[in-house]
Order: sequence, then structure tokens, then C-alpha cells
Amino acid sequence: MQSALIPLVLVETILIACYMFSNQAVRESQLEYLEHNAVDSLSATAEQNARIVQDQLGHIAGITGMFAQMTANALRTPAQGAMESLERTSGGALFSPHDLGGAASFYSSVTPPSRQDLNKVRRLAQLDPLMREIKRHEPLVASLYFNSWDSYNRIYPWIRADQQYPHDMQIPRYNFYYLADAARNPQRATRWTDVYLDPAGHGWMMSAIQPVYAGDFLEGVVGLDITVGGILDEIGKLKVPWGGYLMLVSGDMKIMALPPDAEHEFALREAPSQDTLKALQGDHLRSDDFSLTQRADFNDLVGALTRQSSGNTEVTLSGRPHLVAWSEIHPAGWRLLAIADKREVMAATNNLASHYRNIGYLMIVGLVVFYLGFFTFMWVRARTLSERLRRPIGDIGEMLRQIGRGVWHPQRAASDIQELDDMAGDVLSMGKQLAASEAQRNTAQQHLNLVVESITAGLWEYRLEDDVLLLHGELCQRFNLAGSALTRAAFHRHVYAEDIPALDKALDALSQGHTSRVDLELRLLRADGTPLWLLCRGRLIDENGAEARVAAGTFVDIDTLKQVEEDLRRRTLEAQAASQAKSRFISSMSHELRTPLNAIYGFAQLLRMQADEQQAEAQPLNEILGASEHLTHLVNDLLDWSSLQAETPRLQLQAVEVTGLMRECAEMVRSQAEAAGLHLVLQPTQGSLSVLADARRLRQVLLNLLSNAIKYNRPEGRLLMGVETCGDRVRLFVEDGGYGIAPELQHALYEPFQRLGKENTTIQGTGIGLALCRELAELMGARMGLCSEPGVGSRFWIDLAHANARPAPAPRLYYVGDDDITRHRIDTALQGMVTLDAGSIAECLSQVRAQGAPAILLVDCDRQGSELGEALQQLRCLPGGDGMLVILLGSCPRSLAMLGCEFQAALKQPLASDELRVLVSTLLQQERLDVH
Repeated sequence: MQSALIPLVLVETILIACYMFSNQAVRESQLEYLEHNAVDSLSATAEQNARIVQDQLGHIAGITGMFAQMTANALRTPAQGAMESLERTSGGALFSPHDLGGAASFYSSVTPPSRQDLNKVRRLAQLDPLMREIKRHEPLVASLYFNSWDSYNRIYPWIRADQQYPHDMQIPRYNFYYLADAARNPQRATRWTDVYLDPAGHGWMMSAIQPVYAGDFLEGVVGLDITVGGILDEIGKLKVPWGGYLMLVSGDMKIMALPPDAEHEFALREAPSQDTLKALQGDHLRSDDFSLTQRADFNDLVGALTRQSSGNTEVTLSGRPHLVAWSEIHPAGWRLLAIADKREVMAATNNLASHYRNIGYLMIVGLVVFYLGFFTFMWVRARTLSERLRRPIGDIGEMLRQIGRGVWHPQRAASDIQELDDMAGDVLSMGKQLAASEAQRNTAQQHLNLVVESITAGLWEYRLEDDVLLLHGELCQRFNLAGSALTRAAFHRHVYAEDIPALDKALDALSQGHTSRVDLELRLLRADGTPLWLLCRGRLIDENGAEARVAAGTFVDIDTLKQVEEDLRRRTLEAQAASQAKSRFISSMSHELRTPLNAIYGFAQLLRMQADEQQAEAQPLNEILGASEHLTHLVNDLLDWSSLQAETPRLQLQAVEVTGLMRECAEMVRSQAEAAGLHLVLQPTQGSLSVLADARRLRQVLLNLLSNAIKYNRPEGRLLMGVETCGDRVRLFVEDGGYGIAPELQHALYEPFQRLGKENTTIQGTGIGLALCRELAELMGARMGLCSEPGVGSRFWIDLAHANARPAPAPRLYYVGDDDITRHRIDTALQGMVTLDAGSIAECLSQVRAQGAPAILLVDCDRQGSELGEALQQLRCLPGGDGMLVILLGSCPRSLAMLGCEFQAALKQPLASDELRVLVSTLLQQERLDVH
């Protein structure tokens, strides 16, 4: 029951409930959808019919404009024909007593007879045919009229005006006149009046009016009357679905036209009384009963009509909900409303929904009957199956319990059900695999213990709560330490005194949560009092997911490494001292050699001149001059080389014109080339070409290359000097037709004092010329290389930046520290070599994240906290950090290895400017040799 039938009953109950809810949801969605479609259809009807009415009103407005133009022309035209027969009432009003097929005239008595303009009456009589044709072709127009400023009225069709109008009627007081005056209609356009009661007796109507001007004087107003009944007749011809109707509302929310069938829903009557018609002396507009704004039950409808020019909503009329859709009629600003009873709209939809609901109930009853029979069958099956499953499942559970107790090979459970029998076999296989895994784990544990004991000097634990250390392994026997817990004070007695502050700082950082790792070097005292260097590393351990309160790690013996490091540093200093002594010796000897050489060379020249005068033998003197000149070149090269090795010069790079410099160099060696039987060819350049270089040093490089090309050439061999452009680089080359250089010897070509086997030949040289050239080229940001083929010749070249090309930006160096003296020394030593930034390690991290890693990071370790190691590791992980050069600066360089991070060099405080400049120059130097 619990495992089969109850879940099935629950599932099917949920399914039936879901069906009922979904059926209801579908029904409601259908109702909502159909209602939405009905509203859209009603809105479309209102919009379409509004366009029809708008087109009719627009047509009438156009006719009104034409009528106004014709009236203005008639007033300007001289009077023609006989004066019509007019009579005067007892009150003094002038009117036309008989219908002659034309318009009726009425001159109000408010204008005295002496001031009544009868010529105007004769001129306006010309409009009767036009008015007749307009009335005949426009059935919607009830009447046409002209009202003048002096209360003259001409109206078609003819009416008995003395019986309809009061004798003293003041026409400018009526809305069909003053709405068209200059104050209310400055554009002189066609205007539509509100619904008013017609003084001519046509009942409720509205007029399309337009002023008639003579210059800037308002002569009067023409108008075309449209009765509300006529509007209703036109609206009645328009179709509204679901038995609905249309009504017209003005811009100020007054009902302008309401079908008679709908009067009871709004509790209104359209027809005025006869007493009202006879008492008209001015405007008689709709009463407030026709204003929707004065009726509280239409507030929502008024708000919707005011906010939107077209839309739909729902209102209650006569206690029943009605759907209302409307659309605006331009330019009058009226709104045409389509109204339909909501019950009529939703009648078909509700019938369809009821039909579907009844079908759903029948389906539910059928489902209930089916599942009752199905549940009975399943209950019987479940009872039978549960009996077959109970025993083998219990046996399999017992197998798992035995495996959990360490019995890896329990007795297998038997079952005639294939799946349970396979499960018993899988449990047995799992036991065998667990047995094998346990054996492998024991073996791996033994191997791990052996590895740990072989590579470490001991293990340590530090309990942060009680500030106690526990030591294990070989360390305890070597230093006679107890294996039990040691307080920090007790452990201090075994630590070298200078290392106790670093140890306390690391342990305090763990306790205060500033770091989670320990990485430092310290010295422990042996039994005889001598120190032993150990590398202490470890980290916090998370115990059972709780806050980490225990740290553990290892001790590694690095005493031999420290001794080797100290010996290497001592030997490095000795080598540097020897190199400096060598450079000073070479420089001193070169200067000492130059003085006697100058004397020898000078006296030899004097003797050569005397020999020429006396025509004596000059060959010995020529030999002396050649030897002294050669020695002078050797001394100059040695001086240049020693000066480069002693201190890197700062060259002034500027634009150097290539063609003139090459021509100058060619002229300087041309006599030497001709003496060797060679013809120097200078490859011309097209236009002016400049490079970024030091002119003196570039000349020195080119002369050296030309000298080598002459010395190592063959008689009548090729000697060429030229220039090529490669993108933003300019290549200057010297090509010879000598014997060439074998590929296996080219790698040693730029080594100082290396002549590649030419030492014992008659060709003079020291072997430092090319090395000096490459040093000078690199100082100018250039690159040297060669292309050589044995037996054919060699081409040596130097690539320089085009003078118009933008020079490469100086590499960035970031100094992590706040010592102003150290920063000043760095700026002075590396001026022109790098761009210097400085700040804390946190500021460095922020800058690297924003701009990328610098080329060199110089860290003052004496002024950093325990988090320096972690910060350096974070920098290595940031973009560009893996290629960043790191220099550590500290008072004790040996302790810098405690950081546990990768670095390229270490310097000692106080910082030596020369040592820093040489180190940075060496680190930034890139191999520029390009040998083919």
C-alpha cells in the first residue's frame, strides 16, 4: 500500500486536479481572449466609423470654405437686379414675406432702418443659386446662412423669419457667429460649434462656420447647419455588432448626438419643447444633463476619453455592464463612441465555455471509474511483488552491513529476480574493490611516510588557541627536542636569537588572521651551539569544516644551500672586482701607450718628410708610420671597449641624414680601399632618408665595418656600401667579396678578442672591433647582423629606427616601498633607461589589474609585512605577471629566500647606484644578433 498504491492514488489525484485547474485556466484564457477580440472588434468599428464621419465633416468643412469665399466675392461685387420685396414688422425688423424659391432675409431691428444696408441684401441675393445647389447635393446639410455684423441674416431654405426670430435678435451673441470672430478664430479657419438649439426651428444642431472678411474687417459669418437628427440618421446607417449603437461626444465631454433607443440608458431626451423654441434670445446649448463630466457614474469614462484619443473601457448603463470603444474625429476634436451590451458580446463565448466545462466533468468521471479499477488491479500486483522483494533486499542489506564492518567478502544473497541477483553480484564486486583499495591505501601511506621522512628534517604543528608547537620526526633527535608540546617561549631557547622576531611575526600573523601560510627561513641551535639553517613552510588546516585553528608544516634542511649561496656571492664579488681591475688596467695602459705612440708617430712623419726632401730611402720610415698608426687604432679600440665596460655611456639620439654620413665614411676609407686594389661602390638612395642615432657612434660603426671589409677582402674583390628600408626600420650595410665566414664560426664573431683563426696572419687587428660595434648599436636601439657565404663574401648590416618612426616607450619599473632616499637613487641611476612608478604593494596590485604588469618590479622587503609573499604570488597570476622581472631589496639578502616566490636578482641595502644600473641593463638586454 505504501510503496505502490498510495503513491499512485496521490499521483492520479494530482493529475486530475491539474486537469481541472488547467481546464479552468484554459476556459478563462479563452474567455479573456474572446473578450479581447470583441473589444478589438468594437474598437475597430469605432475607428472605422469615426473615419467615415470625419470624412463627411471634412467634406462639409470644405464646402463651408468655398461658400465663405463666394460670399466674400458677392460682397465685393456691385448689386445687380431688382430689389426683392421685403416687409417690416411692427417691431421694426425687415424680412421677406413670401417664398420665391430662394433664401429668406431678416434684418434685425437692433439696426435702425436708416443704417440697414439694402445694397448688401441685393448683393447677397446672388448667392441663392449656390445655396440651393449645396442644399440639393448635401443631404446632411439642413440649412445654409450668412450672418452679418449688423444682425442681418440670410438663410436657405426660406423660412418665415418674422415668426421664427425675435424682431430684436442680436446675431453676434450666438455661438454660430462669435466662435468665428478674430478673438476665437485668428486663423480664419472653419470652426465647428457646440450643439445648440436652432433659432430657425430645426431643433438641436451644430454648424460649420467660417468668417468673411473685407480686409481686416469682419463682415460676417457663413455657416452650414447639420441637425442632430441628421447626424443620427447618418450614424444609424453605420453598423455596430452585437446590437450596439454609436453616439457623438464633443471635446468638452457633452453628448452631441444620442440615438433614441439609447436615451433610456442615459436618462436623456433629445427633442426640445415648443416653448423653448419660441423663447430663444441667444445661445441655448445643451443642458448639464448632457455633460458626462456632471455625472459621477461616468467619471471613469470621462477620464479615459480625456487621456486617450482612442481606446476602450467598460461602463455600467442601466445596471448592466457595457463595452465602450471610441475614436477621435479630426479636426473637430469630437469622439465617436461605439457601445455594446457586454452580455450580448459574451453570450456565445459563455455558451461555448459551458459546453467545454460539461465535457471536462464527463472526462473526470470517466477517469475516476477507470482508475478505481486500475488501482484495484495494482493493489493485488503490489502485494504479490512486495513478498518477492522483501527477502532478497534484506539479504543484500546484510551484505552491505558486513562490508561496512570490514568483512570484504560476505555471503552472496540469492534471488530469482534478475535485477536483485545482479545487485548482489555488484555488492560482492564492490567488496573486492574496497579490499584492493584498502591494500593500495596502506601501501601508499607507507610510501608517503618514507618520502616525507627522506625529504624533510621534521614536521611541526602549531595550535593557535594555546600558542603551543608540536614537533615530530628527525628534528627531535637532532636537536634533543621533546616530542611533546612546547610553548613558544620554550621553543625560543632552541632558535638563533636574530631569527626569533621573524618567527614571532609569522606566528602572530597566523593567530590574528592576517595570513594563512608560513614561509620563512630560521636557524636552530645544535647541541654544540652552532646554527643550522632550516626552511619552515606550512599553512592553516580546516578541521571538520569549522574555523581553522591549527597550522601544520615541514622543516627542510637548507644549511648546505646557504653555504653554497654565500660562497657563490663571495666568488661573484671577487669576479666583479677582478673585472673592474682589468678594465682599469686596460684603460690605464691604453692612456700610457698613447703618449709615446704620438711621439713616435710625430717624429716618424718628420723623418719621412726629410727623406722626401733628400730623396733618401723611406721604406723603414713607412714601416714605422704604418706600425704606429696600427697601434694607435688598437689603443683607441681598447679605450672605447674599456669605457663601455666601465660605465654605459648615454648617447644623444637624434635624426641623422643617412646619405651624407655614408658618403663621408666612404671618402674617409677610399684611399685605403684603393691601396688594397678595391673599388668602393656607394649605392645611392632615393630622396632624403634619416635615422634615429648618435652621429659620432654611427660613423664609428660604419668605419669599422668598412675597415674590416677592406682588410678581409680579395684583390679586385667586391666592396659595396648601401641602405635599404624595411617598414619603419632603415638598414645600412657593408658588403665585401672576401672569403666569407663558415656557419660554425659565426656564433663567436661578436666575442671580444676573437679573430676566428686570423690571429697568425698578416692581417692586423685585435678582435674587439665587431664586439664594440654591437655594443654601440644596442646603445642606439639598433640591431646588427650578417649574411655570409664561404668563398663568396659577407654582408654586415645595422638596423636603425626611422627618424619619423615613433621610438619604443621605455620599459616600466615599479618600486614597492616608501623610502624617499632609495627612490631618489633609483631615479638617478636609471634615468633615461626606464619609466619609474612607486607605491605600496596594494597600489601595485591595483595598477597591474588596470594597466598590466611592469617590466621590472623592485621590492623593498624591509618595509613590507608578512603578506608580501602572497601579494607577489598574486602578481604572478595577473596578466603579464609571469614575464615580470623581480628584484628583491633587503638588509639581509639571505632572508629573502623565505618569501618562497620566484625572483631574478637580490640587492642589499643601502642601494648602490652603479650595481643597480648594471643589473637592470643586464636584465633588459635582449639578444639582437641575427646570423644567417
